[in-house]
Amino acid sequence: MNQSQPQSQVVEVNLERLERIRDVLAMISLGEFNPDQHLIPLENDDAFSSFEETINLFARQLHASVHENEQSIRKLDVARRELEEKLSTIERQRLAIRDLSTPIIELWEDVLTLPIVGVVDTQRSLEMTERLLHRISQGKARCAIIDITGVEVVDTSTANHFVKMVNAARLLGTYCVVTGISPVIAQTLTQIGVDLRDVKTLGSLRDGLKECFMYLRNHTAHRAFESNGR
Repeated sequence: MNQSQPQSQVVEVNLERLERIRDVLAMISLGEFNPDQHLIPLENDDAFSSFEETINLFARQLHASVHENEQSIRKLDVARRELEEKLSTIERQRLAIRDLSTPIIELWEDVLTLPIVGVVDTQRSLEMTERLLHRISQGKARCAIIDITGVEVVDTSTANHFVKMVNAARLLGTYCVVTGISPVIAQTLTQIGVDLRDVKTLGSLRDGLKECFMYLRNHTAHRAFESNGR
């Protein structure tokens, strides 16, 4: 017994309805679709109208998803800018704290001092050396005093940092002394075998300033003698 086969339904669709679908898809592809303006009007009650309704549903859902994505992107952009501002503020604060923790002071004409307080690690030593050399090159200072009265701990690593700092200043032609060597620090350096024979060390900042005055006076007199000899 042969079963009857379902017959396919043929729906005639005028060109205007097809063009409406084409226009909706075009607006979607251009990113200009607006559900308040561009939905397909459902003016017919036939089999093709369900397809038109499906297109409208797809267009509305796609528009909603795009809108949500755009809002998420805007929120992420705002959060990114806020994070960049916070990081910039933190960096400015870090630089301000660094400047406060290692100020470079002009004690006298041609004489700078770097009073160091707290713990000196490798990173801080590099920053201090960089700032000291920059300041020396800016002002052409002929003498620099590194005062370690406020340094909490002086071990082999810390002492080597100071030696490198002094040598770097010497390369720029600056006479450099280290002050604030207390009896306890002197005994500690002796016990751990740190060699500071090539570094001029003094007990107080006043002694360091006197030493710099003597150096400048002798240096000036030496240059004057050389000029007269010529």
